[in-house]
Amino acid sequence: MLPTLRQLQYLKLLVEHGSFSRAADAAHVTQPTLSAGVQELEKVLGAPVVDRGRAGVILTAVGEEAVRRGNEILARADDLVQASRSAGQPLTGRFRLGVIPTVAPFLLPRALPVLRSRFPELRLYLREDLTHRLIAALRSGALDAALIALPYETTGLETALVETDALLAAMPDGHRLTRSNSVSASDLEGDELILLEDGHCLREHVLATCGLEPPPRAWAGEDSVIAATSLHTLVQMVGSGLGVSLVPAMAVDAGLAKSAAVSIRPLNGDPPSRDIVVAWRAGSSRGPEGALLAEAMRAPVGAVQ
Repeated sequence: MLPTLRQLQYLKLLVEHGSFSRAADAAHVTQPTLSAGVQELEKVLGAPVVDRGRAGVILTAVGEEAVRRGNEILARADDLVQASRSAGQPLTGRFRLGVIPTVAPFLLPRALPVLRSRFPELRLYLREDLTHRLIAALRSGALDAALIALPYETTGLETALVETDALLAAMPDGHRLTRSNSVSASDLEGDELILLEDGHCLREHVLATCGLEPPPRAWAGEDSVIAATSLHTLVQMVGSGLGVSLVPAMAVDAGLAKSAAVSIRPLNGDPPSRDIVVAWRAGSSRGPEGALLAEAMRAPVGAVQ
């Protein structure tokens, strides 16, 4: 006997919601029904998946492995359903897309009208989150694709390029470097470097551009490195004279620096950049749609038909 998809789904919901009652509500079944389903799964596996002797939901080692493998199975099953529904009609119906915060407010306003025009039957569900959480959601099947920035570790994923986004120097108006039409990363040495908080991939991109190592967590955001919660906060901090930073060109083009006393300059030589891509699970049936989504997002401004 093998586990059923329903049993695996009950276990997944139990982990996500942390209690039998909330998991049952999410599954639209009674609590005894969900409990019986988990017990049947334990009989099939021959071992407990949940430790019922403690408060809350505590997975056993078998339970953790069942969740990991079960999520993969459920993701494949969902792929099958979605592929069948959209056969011959790509980008119709539900499509769950994750987007990182340093891309969402700047690319989506120009990309979404193009997508609505080209794919009127597409129901796009957006989730904004940090890269590592979006990739985890991709691998678990909670997302169909994600709009992220490279370089980043993408083992087990496939990607399609949307655009290459240059990084530009940002400094307070009247800063010594505003007298030049362009600057180098070394020119920024001696100034406070303002970064996004730990977890944003743009933080690592900026540190790499400046040839710096990520600061230890114990002193991140203190003394020599100041951390911001968002790009909008970051430019306000730069405009207030707290330091300098590097910001994405797409954000500047979208008006990021207009509300702050900030000057923007390109970097000399081969300008540093990040690649904005659509990523999906390797082998996913939604892969062709992810590539089509990237192609549509590459459309220039004014491309809505």
